[in-house]
Amino acid sequence: MRTRTENTARVVVIGAGMAGARLAARVPDVTVIGEESHAPYNRVLLAEVLAGRYPADVIALPPAEVRRGVRVVRIDRNDRLVHCNDGSVVHYGRLVLATGSNPVLPPLRGLGNTMPDGVHAFRTLDDCMALRASVRPGVSAVVIGGGLLGVSAARALAECGAQVVLAHQGEHLMERQLDAESAGLLRSHLESLGVEVHTECRVRGLRCADGAVRAVELADGYELAAEITVLACGVRPRTGLAQAAGLEVRKGVVVDDELRTSDPYIHAVGDCAEHRSTVYGLAGPALEQADVLADVLAGRPARYEGTRALTRLTLNGPADPGTASLDLAAFGDSRPLPGDDVVRLADATRGAYRTVVVRGDRLAGGVLLGDLAAVGTLARTWQDDAPLPAETSLLHLLTNDGGF
Repeated sequence: MRTRTENTARVVVIGAGMAGARLAARVPDVTVIGEESHAPYNRVLLAEVLAGRYPADVIALPPAEVRRGVRVVRIDRNDRLVHCNDGSVVHYGRLVLATGSNPVLPPLRGLGNTMPDGVHAFRTLDDCMALRASVRPGVSAVVIGGGLLGVSAARALAECGAQVVLAHQGEHLMERQLDAESAGLLRSHLESLGVEVHTECRVRGLRCADGAVRAVELADGYELAAEITVLACGVRPRTGLAQAAGLEVRKGVVVDDELRTSDPYIHAVGDCAEHRSTVYGLAGPALEQADVLADVLAGRPARYEGTRALTRLTLNGPADPGTASLDLAAFGDSRPLPGDDVVRLADATRGAYRTVVVRGDRLAGGVLLGDLAAVGTLARTWQDDAPLPAETSLLHLLTNDGGF
């Protein structure tokens, strides 16, 4: 097949997600190649689109020149060429992998290479729009996975009027971010929205008929009626291109403090990148990596030292004014180790919960639900890894100024 060869671009970015779009906004003379047909968008707000709070165009990122709907099939490191599925070949001076991640599809009985009708991942805008088109008031929906994505999807589906069951294998919701008590409060809030929550619940398979899902089968033999099933079981870095090109890959594409891979002319940022043995899979670190790499590519001194990421989530209540929204923020490690100090405040009257873990003279982590007035000061102190003032009482950490 005859190919066309394009003019050499100084920087070529594979992937038009949040990291790729951020880099494109800061780097001149860049070619961005993206598989999706949509312009770059804010993936963090997909649940708001699913809930009908925002139209899809509202979550679009600032305009960037992107070759949309084009998939890179091969990287030729010797000649510094990128081969695309439309037959085009793009030269690069520096190549940036911003290929993101894929949703994890669990090994469930009834889930083959082609997903049955009614079964949805929830990772892209196309996923979101397909799911929204299938939701109607009263439809039975099961969300598998109670992490941040699963909780967001369950809330959005409930807001659309679906009868939602959330099935989570772990002991409590969002166990990566929350302690047991705050997870219990989150569960109560979801239940107030009409979501039926099951924890320590292992899903065995899907029961399908005529190519469509009918029920979710649990390991204990029970079935959950399901006209819609959402798989929110985590994500896995997209490393296929990097592996095929011979780059070092572990959990993700291994990069150094300049976001450089094992090939000095190729970098990686975002969900696909593994830095100091960590794959973040979050928007905040992806954007920070893109900013650092923009400086590196411009010849400015810059190093990525890792991100101390803050997780924030707002679960809006339904139209019923008697059900309030729930704001949540979590940072660091909220699970104390022996010798740690723990300060906790539960205010049932105000619907607030705050806990912080102090390790030595520094904040190790914390969770705040309801009233987030103190989160700014606490998060900054934790992100800066700054010692707490000696005169600060631990109890004052939970005041609105964080005790400072």
